[in-house]
Amino acid sequence: MSGSPRHAPHVRPRVVLVGPMGAGKTTVGRLLGARWGVAVRDTDADVEATTGRSVSDVFVEDGEEHFRALERNAVALALVEHDGVLSLGGGSVVDPGTREVLAGHRVVFLRVGLTDAVKRVGLGAGRPMLLGNVRSRIKALLDERTPVYESVARHVVDTDGRTPEDVADEVDALLAEDDQ
Repeated sequence: MSGSPRHAPHVRPRVVLVGPMGAGKTTVGRLLGARWGVAVRDTDADVEATTGRSVSDVFVEDGEEHFRALERNAVALALVEHDGVLSLGGGSVVDPGTREVLAGHRVVFLRVGLTDAVKRVGLGAGRPMLLGNVRSRIKALLDERTPVYESVARHVVDTDGRTPEDVADEVDALLAEDDQ
């Protein structure tokens, strides 16, 4: 071995969950983490810990471009530090740099339709992307982002009309098939 420094073995998340707000990333992530006995990490929480402010405050006060840069850094760091369940913010995949670092990871897109997303999100308090007519904003975001989620995902799991436990079961089964 040459004079290169020793590095810790590369860690990878067991699964990366992507999808729009209301898809169930946080809830399904916690179920999977408990089931597998691994930690659960959320990049929105990482941004909040780094800045000492809520995602909504960062977004509104500093702008979307600044928030996406913080988010891109949080995702890149989590992908090399975290070996459990990783949930990404709903808009993280709009950033080309984030999509690039997701390549090669086990990404699962939790797909949700408009009706279920609106029911789960409610009036969108604290969600800066939902300012204005909540239903029309969610529809626009779903239309815009669904192809992007699909492009980064190894698997797509529909969540409409299903319990979080059922969704977690399907994610678990799909990843078990990958491991065979």
